[in-house]
Amino acid sequence: MTRAARAPIVSLLLALTLLGLSPASALVRLGEPLPAHPWTAAERELVVVYSHDCGDLGDLWNAVLRSGLPVRAVNAEAVPTPAPGGLKPWRGPDATAFARALRVGTYPTVLLVQQGRVLNAWEGDFTGELGLDRLN
Repeated sequence: MTRAARAPIVSLLLALTLLGLSPASALVRLGEPLPAHPWTAAERELVVVYSHDCGDLGDLWNAVLRSGLPVRAVNAEAVPTPAPGGLKPWRGPDATAFARALRVGTYPTVLLVQQGRVLNAWEGDFTGELGLDRLN
């Protein structure tokens, strides 16, 4: 991969770290395929894994919905919590098993997935932009 092709990923990592989401704290392994899930995978997509005790995720949901990428909502840990924008969250024991198979350490976790594999992961509080426009 050329240096120019990696630059947008580096910019995204720096932006997310400055905004409070740290990829360094993620336990999710980059490059790993997603565990079994109920949706049809897209070329590139965002997966938001969250639970009932995440607090206000308004800014996070706004950012992921503005990304232009397909967004998958995974509501883990057995307490139904809505997702915005007409997203139908995946819930129940299988959704929690999905989060645990990924080794999600903190909710919310946002996964950037490309061709079924985790390209990047961010865990923790969110108060800004994802910076995904820099990836294109």
